[in-house]
Amino acid sequence: MAEHRTMQRGALLDAARTLLSEGGTDALTFPALAERTGLARSSVYEYFRSRAAVVEELCAVDFPVWAAEVEAAMERADTAEAKIEAYVRQQLALVGDRRHRAVVAISAGELDAGAREKIRAAHGGLIAMVVEALGALGHEEPRLTAMLLQGVVDAAVRRIELGAAEDPGRITDAAVATALRGVCG
Repeated sequence: MAEHRTMQRGALLDAARTLLSEGGTDALTFPALAERTGLARSSVYEYFRSRAAVVEELCAVDFPVWAAEVEAAMERADTAEAKIEAYVRQQLALVGDRRHRAVVAISAGELDAGAREKIRAAHGGLIAMVVEALGALGHEEPRLTAMLLQGVVDAAVRRIELGAAEDPGRITDAAVATALRGVCG
């Protein structure tokens, strides 16, 4: 029975990812979750008390996996500059991933304080990974620089997500160039 509940919970989270990646936070409704999973709407409430609870669980499950992929890419890099490039490239490489699209939708949505805090904590973990590399490059304010760098990544993510005229590879290369050399480089 517990295994069955775990499978149904997983199916609900998977349906939530799909709904979020296809239609943003407005698409994430309990009737839609019920329809996608074949469960009765009342059954969805047995697993999650609210949309915010679904979002919180997605954050708890997906953010660490996503962050670990970025961290692994950074660990494979052997210089501070290469670590920063890996930080940017790996985040942008994940844009096509449904988990990432769901995370972007969640970040853009109206969330309760608990869900926002989980997102902030996960983003804080990503930022912390790059602060060290920026410090090694001699930045006087590596934390501020890391937050600004994440802004470049976030802007590139939005550009790719919108299906901009530029090829995603060109957007990624431009984001890396901006990250490594700034606008005057």
